[in-house]
Amino acid sequence: MSRLGKITRRTLLVGAVAVAGGAAFGVYQIRKPVTNPLRPEDGASLNPYVIIDQQGISIIAPRAEMGQGVHTTLAALVAEELDAEWESVRVLHGPPAAAYFNAALAHGALPVPDYDLGPWQRRVTEGLGAASKLLGLQVTGGSTSTVDGFERMRMAGASAREALKAVAAERLGVDVADLRTEAGRVIAPDGTEIDFRDLAEAAATRPVPQVELRHPYDWKLLGRSLPRSDMRAKVTGQAQFSTDIVLEGMKFATVRICPYLGGGMAGFDAEPALAIAGVEQVLDLGDGVAVIASNTWAAMQGAEAVEIDWTPSPLPPTTEAMFVQIARAFDARPNSTMRDQGKPDEVEAGIEVEYRVPFLAHSTMEPMGATAVLQDGHLTLWVGNQAPREHAKVAAQAAGVAVDNVTLHTVFLGGGFGRRVETDITRQAARIAALVPETPIRLTWSREEDMRHDFYRPAAIARMRGAVDDGRAVLFDAKIAAPSVTRAAIGRMIGREMGGPDKGHVEGAFDQPYAIPNYRVAGHLAELDVPIGFWRAVGNSFNGFFHECFIDELAHAAGRDPLQFRLDHVGAESPVAGGVLEAVRDMSDWGAPVPEGVGRGVAMTWSFGTPTAVVIDLEREQGGIRIARAFMACDPGLVLDPAIVRAQMESGLIYGLSAAVMGEITFTDGRADQGNFPDYDALRMFNAPRIEVGILQDNPHMGGVGEPGTPPAMPALANALFALTGQRVRSLPLLPHADFLI
Repeated sequence: MSRLGKITRRTLLVGAVAVAGGAAFGVYQIRKPVTNPLRPEDGASLNPYVIIDQQGISIIAPRAEMGQGVHTTLAALVAEELDAEWESVRVLHGPPAAAYFNAALAHGALPVPDYDLGPWQRRVTEGLGAASKLLGLQVTGGSTSTVDGFERMRMAGASAREALKAVAAERLGVDVADLRTEAGRVIAPDGTEIDFRDLAEAAATRPVPQVELRHPYDWKLLGRSLPRSDMRAKVTGQAQFSTDIVLEGMKFATVRICPYLGGGMAGFDAEPALAIAGVEQVLDLGDGVAVIASNTWAAMQGAEAVEIDWTPSPLPPTTEAMFVQIARAFDARPNSTMRDQGKPDEVEAGIEVEYRVPFLAHSTMEPMGATAVLQDGHLTLWVGNQAPREHAKVAAQAAGVAVDNVTLHTVFLGGGFGRRVETDITRQAARIAALVPETPIRLTWSREEDMRHDFYRPAAIARMRGAVDDGRAVLFDAKIAAPSVTRAAIGRMIGREMGGPDKGHVEGAFDQPYAIPNYRVAGHLAELDVPIGFWRAVGNSFNGFFHECFIDELAHAAGRDPLQFRLDHVGAESPVAGGVLEAVRDMSDWGAPVPEGVGRGVAMTWSFGTPTAVVIDLEREQGGIRIARAFMACDPGLVLDPAIVRAQMESGLIYGLSAAVMGEITFTDGRADQGNFPDYDALRMFNAPRIEVGILQDNPHMGGVGEPGTPPAMPALANALFALTGQRVRSLPLLPHADFLI
């Protein structure tokens, strides 16, 4: 059960109030007030982000903690202004509520490269972000959590602090300006101290004061590496994930859904499953079955034992046939041409090549799972998710209850990467709970079910034309074909297909800060009904590979050093991006003689507001090629917690390198061939590189850090392989082409 769920049962204090729109935090730009979703029994709630009860201060994080450290940074934003004692602060997931809308999701709405956004365009995106309040988009994704919360959560802490001081001033008969705060206390000039807990109930009933935020020079928490708020619970085993919930009378379930994507179920025989000890029920879900048992292992054994007659998939029978269908998109007019500079058709191409990348699974450490109970017409769920309001809505539909009769607790996520935006596990848990009301159900997918019913990163093809003259690129012409992630994922959320140019389809290609006179990127949307969704770095994940491998080809065609070639094209276009290339050059000692048996590659991608450059060193050993060293430089602007930025960069790098070396989902008759980690592996400790991360703060605008480390990792590795072997590999994964140490 979530900590918030426990707090709501303590009923320690009263006084939750509605937030008064613009007067509350100074960041809500639309007149309609945002209602505080926290209830009086939660404790004295000074705003949607702060609860003070007799046990101390709880900070409500509007975004999901899935290992990225966001709870630490978001809580620190509040605690910095509130003057809360960091070691005693509790951090809780926020409930499904419009108050926790993510305004930063709109920052990428304009069809303009992030590095080239002018002041008026940034004002437009801010306006779009404010308008997103009306949609209540409570989503964790797009590397937006800190960008979104940077001002809003500091305002929450500051306004709560000033409300507490105002109450103390009245009690002590002093001017509020003479009071200061420290470590959860208000302190008077004569040394009198009043604990926040003794002021909170009265403060929560007051209008929220207007406040000024502190200057970064005065920060005590922000800007340094803090102890992670979630670490103690995770190390001691107290952290709760979706399948850690224990309720009285609980039963355990798993599902077996048609593995032939788009297919169904003609019939099934439950008797073999019911003969297994512990199996109690087999439920018909239409496209598969749910097995309920006395324990999870019995449920999984029972699911395997059910004899099912599956109907076939309508998808092409092989992966290669799927690529043929993707390639057909090139025959139609492009959906977008977001960058079209110069006269690309009038420049003779010196290089014309094709690149390919495969479907990829998310393969989160924690398989999909949820716990649910429908009791007295009220549905309660515990599920790790990235979109609480959407999950609550879907759960209500599946259980046949009103959304007001749904309580959804967001728990820790064992990895998300975009997968847990999807609502399929919540829909199943709610439906099963409705089929066996009054009985708590813990639903856990097998790894095979997880791998074969993912919403995959799409396969993609790029056709590239380029030319160089006098040591510089004069033509970069790319056509990119793939199914549209944006249309698929957003279509599932809003119930209809989006139209217009698909910026996400070409991000990582059209928006890179290269000064090339003839530069065109066209996006072609392929019609292919493989389930696809947001995967770490989304379109940047494949376009970064296409773009930076082809830039490498142009550099070699020009007879130039690959890193200096990039600097020559990037430095004037974006000094910020040039800075990360210079930093990674110095970190890796690029340009020094490379020993025999060592290959070195470089790549730079601007994504999610953060330019990131990577240098990879490969070494040939007796047992194979080792990824020996990785050097990364990023510039996310103002850095609030260096250790978290470093960890996220390392995480993104390993995720990208794993995909580049061995990541591939293939299909036979619409069924994924891979089902578990022996088929879909990742880098392990023994074959991961030594990583050095350099963090710059020259970017004038704050960028994200959760995803930007992934896109440049893949091309840097492929470019290093070319440097080592002389073989230019234009498709992923690389393992079929080289003997990597795995």
